[in-house]
Amino acid sequence: MRGIKIALLCLTLLGCEEALFEKEIKDTPTANFDYLWQQCSERYSFFDLKGIDWDEYYRVNRPTVGDKISDDSLFNVLAKMLNTLRDGHVNLNSPFNISRFDISLLGPVNYDWRNIKENYIGADYLITGPFHHDFLANKEVGYIRYNSFSQTITSFDISYLFSRYRSTKGLILDLRSNGGGSITNMYNLLNVLHNKPTLLYTSSIKNGPGANDFTEPIEIMSEANENGYPRRIVVLTDRQTFSASSFFTLAAKSISNMTVMGDTTGGGLGLPNGGQLPNGWTYRFSITKTLDPQGNNYENGIPPDVVKILTAEDRISGRDTVIEAAVDLILN
Repeated sequence: MRGIKIALLCLTLLGCEEALFEKEIKDTPTANFDYLWQQCSERYSFFDLKGIDWDEYYRVNRPTVGDKISDDSLFNVLAKMLNTLRDGHVNLNSPFNISRFDISLLGPVNYDWRNIKENYIGADYLITGPFHHDFLANKEVGYIRYNSFSQTITSFDISYLFSRYRSTKGLILDLRSNGGGSITNMYNLLNVLHNKPTLLYTSSIKNGPGANDFTEPIEIMSEANENGYPRRIVVLTDRQTFSASSFFTLAAKSISNMTVMGDTTGGGLGLPNGGQLPNGWTYRFSITKTLDPQGNNYENGIPPDVVKILTAEDRISGRDTVIEAAVDLILN
């Protein structure tokens, strides 16, 4: 699968940068600032999309770093620089802290697992591999919760799920608060949910210092599966739907029997790569870009086909109006 090749290539690039690290660079605070800024300048994918003037950032902030600055203060300066990118795939790792941009704060809370257990699927729901699932609406709808694409999906898991829900009128796949994981698991799930090859998106890798220096895009196709689920599938998303979950969401928007419902995802459509600073701290940031078949870049978040947000009143009353709207869409 070509999407997997993109991920493997990024891992290869990571190993190469560490092997070729310029050890002659002095380990000073100013050298570390300059090195990280330059690496981002040449390799980060989304400056234009996010409207970030990286040169201006350097002009304003470089004078704040002197060679007598403490490690704590240097970390704070570098973390602030990376967080300017507003990207959940961007981190700085030191022995005493890890910087991050918290995508969960981008939007309202749109998911309450306890509420779902107490008021929709009950305490006796099934757990099959990484999936939590059961029937809704008098067994006319199947509800499938997948917490993380880092949890391995086996052929048995898939076979059991889709034999159990084969006769339903539709499925709800709940990816809210799924922070991503393995692209392989994303395809393993996607390819059993529909029955014809489809262009899902294109991906390319930043390969030069210019804003538009990318490799030729690779077309990512789903596989043919004559036994794919034939009826409507509603994919539930929120701002914590990120990385591999965003890739799944982007693919779902190209598949005719899938509808995305909920809130805009947290993005994460740029695969991360990184390296090491002269002082030994490590970093990563996005070095690819992914476009939908129409050429749209949704790195800042994939909008749902149907917007549905839980209100505070919904949560207090024990209702999940996102699930209710998905059931209504399937049955009506």
